[in-house]
Amino acid sequence: MNAVALIARHEWRRLAVQRFAWTLAAVAVALMAWQFLLSLDAFVDLAPKLGGLKNAPGVTDLVAVPLLRSWSTLLVLLVPLVTMRAFAGERRAQTLPLLLASGVGNARIVLGKYAGALGFVLALTALVALMPLALGAGTALDYGKLAAASVGLALYAAALCAIGLACSAWTAQPALAAAAALAINSLLAAIDAGARLQGVENSAINYLALPTHLQPFLLGLVGSVDVVYFVLIVVVALALATRRLDTLRTGAD
Repeated sequence: MNAVALIARHEWRRLAVQRFAWTLAAVAVALMAWQFLLSLDAFVDLAPKLGGLKNAPGVTDLVAVPLLRSWSTLLVLLVPLVTMRAFAGERRAQTLPLLLASGVGNARIVLGKYAGALGFVLALTALVALMPLALGAGTALDYGKLAAASVGLALYAAALCAIGLACSAWTAQPALAAAAALAINSLLAAIDAGARLQGVENSAINYLALPTHLQPFLLGLVGSVDVVYFVLIVVVALALATRRLDTLRTGAD
């Protein structure tokens, strides 16, 4: 097994034995399950009225997509809490020098940590995405739109995890790492809000916002420009984390 896989497995196991991680996961999934049940109950009450409308929205648009959109909002808060200990926890416990002295390259260490944290977040995302799929036996779902939304959420989670990992690499305090990642995520999530209020759309500031690139996926549209955006976020954030490990390895900090 290569070094990246070993570090990823270790990171996954580290998260799996933490009460905090399990509590965080349980609370997050429970909140989504509660919203799912409330949305489903509201849809059942509304269904008779929708039956007489032409091109009326179905369960996918009224239950599944709003659920996934809410999960994307919760990820902005959840992911920094998952990634905050990736490097900051190692530095606080003074175990990072042992990892750096293992002979594994900085890029592989970062990729391993990233894969472990992302795997945990994607597992939770899959649990949330399975909730509306449970309705497939009793109603007609738009599986194409759900697939596109799931791909978008995976890319969105990948970008947030990369940002959280970079913040964890640049500080020795997990709480500070979480706060920094949350601030960056919130900024990227709301950077175009003021511009849209002023009627500015399709500008550079709109392009920088995370929701701008997630929204098409939630509508069932997979665009290369949105995929490239999320990939660029991941590459830049992981490069910054790797650069920070270079500094720590040489003892410059």
